[in-house]
Amino acid sequence: MIARVVTSLAHGTFFGVGSVVATGLVAPDKRASAIATMFTGLTVATLLGVPAGAWLGHEYGWRTTFWAITGVGVLATLVIALMVPRNSGDGEALGWRKSLASIGRPTVLLGLLMTALGIAGVFTVFTYIQPMLTGIAGFSQEAVSLILLVFGVGMIVGNLLGGRLADRGLAPALIITLAVLAAVLGLFPLALGYQWTTVVFVGLLGMAGFATVAPLQLWVLNRAEGAASLASSFNIGAFNLGNAIGAGLGGVVIERSGSFTAVPGAAALVALTGLAVAVWAIKREHGESLEPAPAISCEQE
Repeated sequence: MIARVVTSLAHGTFFGVGSVVATGLVAPDKRASAIATMFTGLTVATLLGVPAGAWLGHEYGWRTTFWAITGVGVLATLVIALMVPRNSGDGEALGWRKSLASIGRPTVLLGLLMTALGIAGVFTVFTYIQPMLTGIAGFSQEAVSLILLVFGVGMIVGNLLGGRLADRGLAPALIITLAVLAAVLGLFPLALGYQWTTVVFVGLLGMAGFATVAPLQLWVLNRAEGAASLASSFNIGAFNLGNAIGAGLGGVVIERSGSFTAVPGAAALVALTGLAVAVWAIKREHGESLEPAPAISCEQE
């Protein structure tokens, strides 16, 4: 348990600072795509690392998996030290009081809330996806791993699409991705009636859920002036908080309803709440009109 806490500290720090470094290496109108590219590493690692770790543990013992992870970590450290420019951060020099004050801005807090709600919607369903696949859609236990592979592919595609959308216009990207996520979650119970539609919607869930990542991260980065690294790390924390909230909410829904079929509806309501927060934040910042210019750069955002 102690080791798990220590590694979680590294996780939050890496992705928080990594987002800032990635955006500092590209032109302003490519910042969201840079974030998406960095998070593609996470999605590909999830897609390949989980089965690889399981195979290593099965063939050579569970300690082998941990040694392999350690080796990959050492290699990654060397690559970062050799290839990432030393001046690629945000150059912030604020004290901790001013940094926390920057995080406390309403627009930043609303961004953190959007992240927590959007990701909570995803994990309300994904945490219980295995019993849904086997108990409702009628898949065998052996088929679950292959279907989760479809989810992983959807994560990669959605992550890249979200970055491209946010580069074209951050406000529209937030609204579109959260609206699509809510729609996928709301329609998920209907898809469970047929196995082929279930597989399609598992892929769409991965796509819609991770299409929100780059726009949400860029929103927080752009609005935490002088404290981008800290704000980015807070947003990773909000991501993990949403994971925990979603898992807990799904458990409550199952316990109260006695059925897994009610879970996607509850998840859709959470995602809709995140969408409402996004609309409110955008209107608060840009006035009553939600009609953005045809192409909004990240600098304008």
